Amino acid sequence: VQLQASGGGLVQPGGSLRLSCKTSGIIFRSSAMGWYRQAIGKQRESVARISSAGVKNYADFVQGRFTISRDNAKNTVYLQMNNLKPEDTALYYCSAGSSINRSPTFWGQGTLVTVSS
Repeated sequence: VQLQASGGGLVQPGGSLRLSCKTSGIIFRSSAMGWYRQAIGKQRESVARISSAGVKNYADFVQGRFTISRDNAKNTVYLQMNNLKPEDTALYYCSAGSSINRSPTFWGQGTLVTVSS
């Protein structure tokens, strides 16, 4: 199983980034996918999750700025992040599992997002 996250980088406050996570070795269309993040000195937290049926949920701190989506034909999940804030700086991980209401089964490597002027 591989979950390959990409798209992180350095962006100024108010800017945008689009993270991608391409998967292999899982039945993607049947999997619940998610994005988590971990900032230095903090615990990993959920950012956004999407079920196999396309049901989405977001952390409160997203406040309409982020959008999770999936492309079953490409076995890829995305996280569009707009109006980024310095407090969004973190290592972002994608995940896969059986349900958005359960802990993920598989994790990808992180992609670093740094929001700074």
